[in-house]
Amino acid sequence: MINFIGLKEQQERLRERIDSRIANVLNHGKYILGPEIEELEERLSKYVGSKFCITCSSGTDALLMSLMSQDIGPGDAIITTPFTYIATAEVVQLLGGRTYFCDINPQTFNIETHNLEDAFNQASDDGYQVRGIIAVDIFGLPSRYRILDEFAKDKSIFLVQDMAQSFGSSIRNKKSGTFGDMGATSFFPSKPLGCYGDGGAIFTDNPDSAEKLRSIRVHGAGKDKYDNIRVGINGRLDTIQAAILIEKLDVFKEELLQRQTIANYYKQNLNTEFETQYIPKEYISAHALFPVVAADQSHREKAMKALSDNNIPSMIYYKKPLHLQKTFLEKGDHYPTFSNSENLSKKIFSLPFHPYLSEEDMDKILSVLNNVKR
Repeated sequence: MINFIGLKEQQERLRERIDSRIANVLNHGKYILGPEIEELEERLSKYVGSKFCITCSSGTDALLMSLMSQDIGPGDAIITTPFTYIATAEVVQLLGGRTYFCDINPQTFNIETHNLEDAFNQASDDGYQVRGIIAVDIFGLPSRYRILDEFAKDKSIFLVQDMAQSFGSSIRNKKSGTFGDMGATSFFPSKPLGCYGDGGAIFTDNPDSAEKLRSIRVHGAGKDKYDNIRVGINGRLDTIQAAILIEKLDVFKEELLQRQTIANYYKQNLNTEFETQYIPKEYISAHALFPVVAADQSHREKAMKALSDNNIPSMIYYKKPLHLQKTFLEKGDHYPTFSNSENLSKKIFSLPFHPYLSEEDMDKILSVLNNVKR
């Protein structure tokens, strides 16, 4: 059986080291904000190249806390992409803000920077104050941050990097987590760097934001958790998850290189019936997933059925863009047609992908896929 992600293979490699780390936590008994949290934050900050790292309980809370640190509330608007997981947009709604979507580039699948002005103007015309942008690094590929940053500065708004899938990626050797005002990542088990539960982190170079984020993650704590100076959440990362992440971080660089190798093998041997995500020059993707694009919805169905018939798993990310989700439509929000997102959602699917995928397994997958006709 070919595994869609390689958690089992990775665990076999790291089991003794992880068991030892967990045993240390059980011995010292500091299950919440134990010493491993500080160790992990220091190592993550050093790896990324940011001044501060604030770990938290999930990638969703990383986004939520980022917006809370900017005091987002009713009357505020945030621009983001409709081609992502709902967490990116729901955090805006949770705080009483309004999400405005901007269609994607049909090659990179990331937010199309040419459309930012239209989204900004629409929000303004509707009476909302645009406060920020959440740019999603879909499937591990960083967005066009030079242009995004220029736009944000021109409009005097903030920029959050949703790097839930892109930890380890880079643009011209500048790593994800150092773009925009802050970067929010996820340590969900299937992510490039994942724990064995939920977890996340926020990266920033701003000391005031870092201090505020640390307060928000402990119920708005001031001098201590019983001195509450703002509204916060219970957003702490468990010590055991931090211990697991420390051991995984030791092999992450090697795994990231292997992800590049496997992605290149797929691309070099996949026939022209299918397209893949375009990676611009000097961009390095973390390859959280390996998406392929079929000619149309029927072609995708044939491909996924052929894979399933050969006991090969595949998944669709994402089958319905956010602007078409019931939760947004029920609120009476009216969105324009985002043709790139809508078209892609009908044709895209992802193949098994992880650092421990063998060439034999890839050849089997490619053999099945390359024999699928439109």
